[in-house]
Amino acid sequence: MSQSVPARSRAPVIPGSRVILGSRPFLTFAVVALVWIVASLLSRGFGAFGHLRYLVELAAVIGLVAAGQTFVVIAGGIDLSVAAIVTVSAVGLPLLGWQGDPTGLSAILLVLAMTTGIGLVNGLGVAFLRVHPMIMTLAMATFLQGLLIILAGGSAVSLQNPLVSWLGNARLAGIPAGVLLWIVVSIAVLVVMHATPFGARVFALGANQRAAELSGVPVPSTTTVVYGISGFTAGLAGVLVLGMNGQGYVGIGDPYLLASIAAVVLGGTSILGGLGTYAGTIPGAVLLVTITALITVINASPGWRAILFGSLILGLLLLSGREAARR
Repeated sequence: MSQSVPARSRAPVIPGSRVILGSRPFLTFAVVALVWIVASLLSRGFGAFGHLRYLVELAAVIGLVAAGQTFVVIAGGIDLSVAAIVTVSAVGLPLLGWQGDPTGLSAILLVLAMTTGIGLVNGLGVAFLRVHPMIMTLAMATFLQGLLIILAGGSAVSLQNPLVSWLGNARLAGIPAGVLLWIVVSIAVLVVMHATPFGARVFALGANQRAAELSGVPVPSTTTVVYGISGFTAGLAGVLVLGMNGQGYVGIGDPYLLASIAAVVLGGTSILGGLGTYAGTIPGAVLLVTITALITVINASPGWRAILFGSLILGLLLLSGREAARR
């Protein structure tokens, strides 16, 4: 009687591992690691800890702006006023300081309340007046830019807030305070986005607004809050960039409009809404700063930098549109 040969044992396949390895956030993280390794081999000093830390510190500002932008895009909208809100925060904060508060905390809270209010106005216009998000936020950006020119007069405003200065320059255990702030905000955003009823409503709103309404989602209030979040995170980014630069001036937030959108799309969030995660936006912001640094390393002229950066964004939007068409 012949003995049966036992079947060859196979390693168990964990379904979750395939999902993680194939996810857009993981792939974006992998691309960041690969670019850092290759750039470190080709360019001396690129892989130094201090340089990589500096890149992440720059990415923290983009990541903060993109946090609110991710909420807005997933909800099916877009916020073109974030650059102006960053500038409002960076220019307005030094003007709001007063002698009775030596810490400068009251000025920070006041400017964040103001930028959140600007975002809420955007949301009210989109939700209740039915103004297209692009038109509403672009009009708000134009209004804010004109207001800033009147208030600041085109001159830079020096920072005299010790708390903001500490935020922009301090390092705790070698980690910049701005990066730690980004980590805290990132955790909060991910929890709200994926572990709360509000986050579920945002995804439902972006996937199909009509279906969301029929299922009981309070569309106007959800839309308003989403834009309020965008105003808050853009204002927070303005506080950080003010601390890093030491002064605020009209136009200081301009680079963060397209950068925030590019980081969101790089991380796999659909520009048409209803699909995405801030977990992808985080490495998207780092990758974007890394690409910008590489363009600088090759000594490209400002014109070529703009062309390369614009081409990157156009390519990402086209890719996002193709992915959306397959859904």
